[in-house]
Amino acid sequence: MLDYKNPNLVIATEDVEPGSVTWRSPSNIAIIKYWGKHGVQLPQNPSVSLTLNSSFTDTLVEYRPKESGDKNISLDFFFHQEENGAFRGKVLEYLESVAGIFPFLRQLDLTVRTGNSFPHSAGIASSASAMSALALCLCSMEEELFGTLADDNEFDKKASYVARLGSGSACRSIFPVAALWGQTGEMQGSSDLYAVSLECHVHEVFKTFHDDILIASAAEKPVSSRAGHGLMEGNPFAAARYADAKRKLLRLLDIMRSGDLNEFGKICESEALTLHGLMMSSNPSYILLKPKTLEMIERLKQYREETKNPVFFTLDAGPNLHVLYPADVVHEVKPFILDELVPLCENEKYINDWVGEGPEQV
Repeated sequence: MLDYKNPNLVIATEDVEPGSVTWRSPSNIAIIKYWGKHGVQLPQNPSVSLTLNSSFTDTLVEYRPKESGDKNISLDFFFHQEENGAFRGKVLEYLESVAGIFPFLRQLDLTVRTGNSFPHSAGIASSASAMSALALCLCSMEEELFGTLADDNEFDKKASYVARLGSGSACRSIFPVAALWGQTGEMQGSSDLYAVSLECHVHEVFKTFHDDILIASAAEKPVSSRAGHGLMEGNPFAAARYADAKRKLLRLLDIMRSGDLNEFGKICESEALTLHGLMMSSNPSYILLKPKTLEMIERLKQYREETKNPVFFTLDAGPNLHVLYPADVVHEVKPFILDELVPLCENEKYINDWVGEGPEQV
């Protein structure tokens, strides 16, 4: 099994100048959902996602050689220009967990400055964008200090592996357009340890997709995604779910190659409702959907039936609706969203997003 631990990645502190790296990394929206894990952040079934564009995290890591000789990780942390003790604790725990991969982290004083382009609790996978941005910064630091990741493919592979250790879905945000995470015989090079790009394996129409994110509720979720994954261990439908997800994945890969939008929509919406059905059948059970979520879904389905326009929904592990549609119907679909769905949003909040080109170093 691939293991990136490398005790040789240590610096001669007297030879290292202070430096910094900055990455912007997007969130993603899963079509085949990742829900249930084992081992160290390994998925129970493969997942497929679309990479977003305007929902991103910017992360700056500043580093300088330690003057003291202690081996603790030294971290100052700022979220939107303010110190945040809770987030600092999570990032520190993560850095400790990857210190075997990047042992030079213990030799540096680190300052992390990060922020999102979207509001917290907006129905966007902030852990995916945040942890992928941080993982990319760590890999860039390795390349700057040691010159070991000059190959772009190897860089992305390691960044995806390292991002996974912080947040499973983050490993998919490394790649443009679409990504697959999880080993499957249908995709050469696929792995449970990192995601792979699907950019060259999808029809052009999916590269034009919009994702309007409708905020049914901005309140903090009563059950975190981490806790939800844990509850899958006792879910009576878990085994059937994992088998069903693998079957859907095979079908979806064919659909995304061919550009069959109606069949794409069927799987997309089935997966969204299955995800929330698994939450309702957990022990203890819980419901994250809101009445406004269901009303939005009903209005969207009615609109699609009347117009035949290819507009579909999916859901993350929360109440907010992702409305997906190709660019060639935007002038027809957007007025419907603004007139019929946005008024159902909390304070009429929604986010315009679309399929994007992946992370960029800034």
